[in-house]
Amino acid sequence: MAEVAAAAGVSRQTLYNEFGSKEGLARALVRREADAYLRGVERALSGVSGAAAPGERLAAAAVWTVRTAAENPLVRAALTGCWNERLPTTVRTAPPGALPAPGELLGEARDRAVRLLEGDWPPGAVELPLACEAVARLALSYVVAPAPAADVARMVRTVLA
Repeated sequence: MAEVAAAAGVSRQTLYNEFGSKEGLARALVRREADAYLRGVERALSGVSGAAAPGERLAAAAVWTVRTAAENPLVRAALTGCWNERLPTTVRTAPPGALPAPGELLGEARDRAVRLLEGDWPPGAVELPLACEAVARLALSYVVAPAPAADVARMVRTVLA
């Protein structure tokens, strides 16, 4: 806590007042990374040309998910539920509800994708919520069993074709 307080330019007491304990600080960090992940999903879905087909936008979000999980161990752990020994024990053993479960995080990513794509989804195509969830779960399979991120985009395009 002393090192974190010094890096943040605040007192240890301020950290304890804000987070209560080291465990509280660790949970807040994981929550922050999970929120950043969800904002990144939105950016990936919106960042592709507005004229891009919804499938291309979903492919961009899947690629972003795979790359982010490869680069950020907290995001990878939050998405998979696999907390390794390098993470604080208090994060790995947090009580239920203290941190977002992988299914909750996936559901929130799906819901955000649905909101961003619903106006552009082609009539007669597979149900949008189902497509968004399938793409999210496909991306997670690449997080668990890594392959080049570009492969996930090709797979998403193939599945949605």
